[in-house]
Amino acid sequence: MTEFPARKLRVPEAAAYLGLSRSALAKMRLRGDGPAYAKAGSKIVLYDLAELNAWLAGRTRHSTSETNWHDEDRR
Repeated sequence: MTEFPARKLRVPEAAAYLGLSRSALAKMRLRGDGPAYAKAGSKIVLYDLAELNAWLAGRTRHSTSETNWHDEDRR
C-alpha cells in the first residue's frame, strides 16, 4: 500500500485549527513569526500539521508573568 505524507492544511483550515483569522496568519508570514509553511505555487500556502503543533508547543506558557518572546521584540 502506498503511504502518503502527512496531510497539509491550506490557510483557512490552518487558521481554524489554530483559532486565528486568515489575516493573522498572513501577517505572521510577513513578519516571520508564525508557524512554518510551504508555498505550492504563487498563491497556495500550505501548513504541515506537525509544524502547527510544534509552533503551538513553543508558545506554551505556565504563567502570565512569563516573558513572551513577542513582547521582547516590541521593546
